[in-house]
Amino acid sequence: MKRPAEVLRKMRELREAWRKQGFHYTNEQQTEYARLLKLRRERVKYFYANGMVSKPGAKKEKEINN
Repeated sequence: MKRPAEVLRKMRELREAWRKQGFHYTNEQQTEYARLLKLRRERVKYFYANGMVSKPGAKKEKEINN
């Protein structure tokens, strides 16, 4: 399960189960959620590292030079 959509879908399912279980995870669910969270955080770091995140207030060089 490497696709981002699958990771997000599985995280959502686990959060829903967490709510239904009185806000507690089983040991297996906690381990799986931690693994998925790590994958998600790595992906977000990748976006930040490669400048793929929109930053409010930032202007492009082309706009500044004109």
